[in-house]
Amino acid sequence: MSSNNIQPRKAVLEDSEALVSCIDAAYAKYSNRISEMPSVSEGITEDITHNQVWVAVEADEIIACLVLIKEDGFMKLANLAVHPSHSGKGIGRKLMALSEREAKRQGYNEMRLNTHVDMPENVQLYEYLGWEEVSRIKSTVSMKKRLGL
Repeated sequence: MSSNNIQPRKAVLEDSEALVSCIDAAYAKYSNRISEMPSVSEGITEDITHNQVWVAVEADEIIACLVLIKEDGFMKLANLAVHPSHSGKGIGRKLMALSEREAKRQGYNEMRLNTHVDMPENVQLYEYLGWEEVSRIKSTVSMKKRLGL
């Protein structure tokens, strides 16, 4: 199924367990690459309560998510995870586009994110989508994207 059939919706607290499973599955491929990998699904309940969490659902299953955090002067893309059994369908790109629309709708003209040096394919994808690398501090790659309002 293509991403065209998948309509993202805001997450609700009842999604927490399924979100943790989806996020953990999405990041599992990096666990052998990144020794100091943090628990990227930790705090998802707090994110749903205090931030903006979107989910992509197919056949009543959460297959991807997006976490946005309002910061002073920019919107932070805190997490984007697509379940590995659904990668390559354009779902991540659809959620990236949603993040930019939401940031603009809420009055932001800049987005920022952090990724890991041992995730070079993510850095390349973000650059392809118009993000620019701002800094590398230890293992963290910080990126930003200016949005036209």
